Amino acid sequence: MICDTKPNVIKIAKEIAISAALEAGRLAKGWFDKLDNFEEKGDYGDIVTEVDLLTDKLIVNKIQSIFPEHQIDTEESGHNNNESDWLWLVDPLDGTNNYAIGLPLFTCSITLLYQNEPVLGVVYEPVVDRLFVSTLNEGAYCNQKRLFVNKKNDLKKATIGWIQGHKVQQDQRAVHLRQYIDINCKRMMRLWAPTLQWCMLAKGDLDGIILYNSEGADLYSGILMVKEAGGIVIDFEGNTFTGMNSEPYLIACHPDHRDYFIDMVNKGMSSHHYNG
Repeated sequence: MICDTKPNVIKIAKEIAISAALEAGRLAKGWFDKLDNFEEKGDYGDIVTEVDLLTDKLIVNKIQSIFPEHQIDTEESGHNNNESDWLWLVDPLDGTNNYAIGLPLFTCSITLLYQNEPVLGVVYEPVVDRLFVSTLNEGAYCNQKRLFVNKKNDLKKATIGWIQGHKVQQDQRAVHLRQYIDINCKRMMRLWAPTLQWCMLAKGDLDGIILYNSEGADLYSGILMVKEAGGIVIDFEGNTFTGMNSEPYLIACHPDHRDYFIDMVNKGMSSHHYNG
């Protein structure tokens, strides 16, 4: 390994991740609205495009050229089967469904974890040239401007992001929770690009996020972004979320809004009624 101390790894990794995200994002922007076809992936409506594969390869090659011993797990090519304390999670094109239908809401997300805790998150939104970077204990930034989560006086006027996993589909608890949120805030937002919503929360443009069983390469960069912007990320019971979880149910918001969102989730989850 080129550098064997944690601070040095993170410092060099930050440079690599930013470079890779910018290059991948610009490649994606160049191909935007020019694709003729795409392929379905999995059983739940997800898709993959040629650009997903091109950007995935680009990012992996950059990481491997500097950190050949690290674990890398990407949205498209999977895990490289290395064993290491360091794990890279890559979603080269978060928002592929948007991308494929010509909706300019997509990002490139790269996360580095040390012993399953995120220490670096880089998210690039190429259409508007926004580069989000968060480093453990060093804050979160958009184009080098420090980010802070928003504290809203009247949460009835809040805009809340909703994120759910592909497999959730029409799970009745999820359906009723969505409906409850939609009725009890100004706007519930679903973007099909989770990293973008996490960055919006960190930037102060969203007031909270409720995530229902959605885990993947696009999750942990956003969690670090929000935490480093002064937000909290907790589970539905109010416990601080740490590490990794294959089936997360999460709330993210300003610390002062913790009880409000827990109450919202509890009421939304208990509001459903099953027939038969």
